[in-house]
Amino acid sequence: MSAAGRVRAEATGAMRTFLRRRTAVFFTFFFPVVLIVIFAGLVRTQGGSSAGLFSQPTGYYLPAYLATVVLFTPLSRVGSEVARYRADNRFEKLATTPLSRAEWLAAHALVNVVLIVLAAAVLVVALLLTGANFTVSPWLAFFVPAASVLFCGIGAILGSLADGQDGAIAASNGIALPLLFLSETFVQPALFPAWFRPLLNASPLVYFARGVRAATFTGGDGVVFNAGVVLVLAVVAFGVGAALIPWTE
Repeated sequence: MSAAGRVRAEATGAMRTFLRRRTAVFFTFFFPVVLIVIFAGLVRTQGGSSAGLFSQPTGYYLPAYLATVVLFTPLSRVGSEVARYRADNRFEKLATTPLSRAEWLAAHALVNVVLIVLAAAVLVVALLLTGANFTVSPWLAFFVPAASVLFCGIGAILGSLADGQDGAIAASNGIALPLLFLSETFVQPALFPAWFRPLLNASPLVYFARGVRAATFTGGDGVVFNAGVVLVLAVVAFGVGAALIPWTE
């Protein structure tokens, strides 16, 4: 069997496993929609002031809503899967097959990309139904999958280093929640202290947020640069994540 065939077979099994978990399916697709209902529908992020939380038009917050699936879904799913495979000694068994650690991670990243793209599409439609003003840019077809692979790689790193599945989930949530609010998503840079603003550049999610916002809301300046950063980070994170998977040859 070719490498593509091995990835496809592993991805098919992973997708079937996910679809059997109804709770996971529900929160993957409907949690972001709940956020939109709360913030775009009830809170009404349409204020006229340039400062303050949720003071920008709803379209400004598209990267924030997309980040809820691009960030949380791959971090928690891949992190917990790697930790679970470690606990069950599944990697030792897989090491006796032609499947490599990079192929295994590619298969699970592919599943996450498919799920996240579908969830992002649902989210974009839901936002449009609220009357949000933004452009459905072709760049979304790059940023959403690329960022998904980036955080799949980081999830694999956490799952390889964490002390068990519970530790991987706790680490994923402990990293994802601060990143969500410290990456120019829901909170504007102007609301942070001046000394802290340069530190925002350390967040991998900030380049996703800037790129998506530039492509869909502010007019396109900086899209290519941020896309390049996200791509490089995705390649590096995937490579490190695959190398750390405890594969026993």
